[in-house]
Amino acid sequence: MSGDDPRAEQATDDALRALAEPRRRAILRLVADAELPAGQIAEAFDVTRTAISQHLSVLKNAGLLHERRDGTRRLYRARAEGLAGLQAFLDQMWATSLQTAARLVEAERGVTDGGHADAAG
Repeated sequence: MSGDDPRAEQATDDALRALAEPRRRAILRLVADAELPAGQIAEAFDVTRTAISQHLSVLKNAGLLHERRDGTRRLYRARAEGLAGLQAFLDQMWATSLQTAARLVEAERGVTDGGHADAAG
């Protein structure tokens, strides 16, 4: 992510903030493969339903959850596309880290940009 799209940057920031809380990451894992009602999600945690509802709202507002109403129930499922910006950010950081590591190893071995070892002497 180059920072060219402020909306994409904001979405990534929102996702990072939402995922900073361990319970939210656990909720996202619960609904990664299955659509679950809020009550069933709440049963998996030792906190109040109100607390889980707040976590669900944060995840939904960050674009990480899809909410569907079925009568009086609310069903939640992870939105993989909500993580796309975060994944792009991490991919870019990983590629940059690999490039830096390669340059450090090459410098340590005396390899120049042309791919040849510098001649000693």
